Amino acid sequence: MRFLKSNRQGFTLVELLVVIAIIGVLVGLLLPAVQAAREAARRMSCSNNFKQLGLSLHNYHAAYDKLPMGSGGTGVDSNTNSPDANNLRLSGLVAMLPYMEQQALWQMISNPFQSQAGYLFPAMGPTPGSNDPVFAGAAYEPFRQQSPTLRCPSDSARHGGMAQTNYAFNYGDGGRFVGAAYRDTHTKFNSAWTGNQGDKASKRGAFTREYQFGFRDIRDGLSNTVAMAEIGVGDSTPEGREVIAYQYQLDNPLFARQPILGCKNQQGGQITDPESPRQYVAGTLYPRGRRWAEGHVGYTGITTVLPPNSPTCRLPSSTALGGMSGVYSAGSYHAGGAHVLLCDGAVRFVTESVDSGSDANAWTVSIGGGHKAPGSKSPFGVWGAMGTRASNETASLDE
Repeated sequence: MRFLKSNRQGFTLVELLVVIAIIGVLVGLLLPAVQAAREAARRMSCSNNFKQLGLSLHNYHAAYDKLPMGSGGTGVDSNTNSPDANNLRLSGLVAMLPYMEQQALWQMISNPFQSQAGYLFPAMGPTPGSNDPVFAGAAYEPFRQQSPTLRCPSDSARHGGMAQTNYAFNYGDGGRFVGAAYRDTHTKFNSAWTGNQGDKASKRGAFTREYQFGFRDIRDGLSNTVAMAEIGVGDSTPEGREVIAYQYQLDNPLFARQPILGCKNQQGGQITDPESPRQYVAGTLYPRGRRWAEGHVGYTGITTVLPPNSPTCRLPSSTALGGMSGVYSAGSYHAGGAHVLLCDGAVRFVTESVDSGSDANAWTVSIGGGHKAPGSKSPFGVWGAMGTRASNETASLDE
């Protein structure tokens, strides 16, 4: 009997290791490209969200001949402590709901609403930031409904409770009183503070609290003025683009001198880690964007003082200006900058290197009540000029 000799040969161990190494190299080469492609898609989706918000703003303006308030509401003024009133603390995003394909959510908010716990909320809901366990905004179901249009896909932070937003209104280049109600002689408010000129100096953006500007007020040009900008939703980590140092004391308690230098270099009274300039070694956190319906500038507002992805700092509530004064930076989870929506509806990507001035002592309202005259040039470079509606500048992001 003859036996046939088999010619089959198996892989040697060396050959197998070579194949595995080749596969590993290919994965290493392709994975960054796949990740980059995914981020490019997320960034495009984020830009499209902004375009939809821009269209919503223009449709709102076409209906009312004004832009929505940065913070407003119904019924009572902002000094009322009634827990079931919104206290003029609703963000402009609430007013925009009918114009951003959220009619069903708008109907829930604009009519009396009975919660699952059985409490009947009045039309327009409670104060979003209320700490009352019964009347709190977190217990008001309409505020918990997340609109996909308000979230950037690159931001993976997700939280329970109230829904979030990655898009915030531009309050201008002010610091002191930038988040306070706009009080002027031609409104129902009548402040005697420096003849109303102080408010005009601190509230130079396209939006402010308890007052509505229109396109006619944006005299620097719609294509030269920021309407909204991205913010990163806080995830309780001490990174400047995401959080506010709630108890952060600036160098001067009245937020006048050296606010920019103070915010760049300190948070929670501690110096930043020089090896990681956005990381802070201490500080109480006050997350941004965690309440989409909250009109407080810290949640749904930005200032064009420091460039995108810079720290955000505010005075503590224990001070006379608590919650109203600070540096509220734009930011995102995109590499190198953040998207902004211009008042003409265009969406641009602003880099971290945008010109924001070089004067660490710059201010628009000083400690002694002094202020920049209406229409003064922004001290914060091109970025500051893009944030002001009527500073007699035509600076653009192309410069």
